[in-house]
Amino acid sequence: MKPIDLIIIAVIVLIIGAAVLYIIKAKKSGQKCVGCPYSKTCGKSSKNCSCQKDQD
Repeated sequence: MKPIDLIIIAVIVLIIGAAVLYIIKAKKSGQKCVGCPYSKTCGKSSKNCSCQKDQD
């Protein structure tokens, strides 16, 4: 394996690791839908998270 291959693999592993850590942290903070702008409020009144604010 060439050194550039190792660098590319390391970068990919770091990106995936950062994404996994972000999801774990968000789930521990109580977010139902990670990435949803309303993730802290949606899902509390219902079991589903539509990620859309009610238009009432």
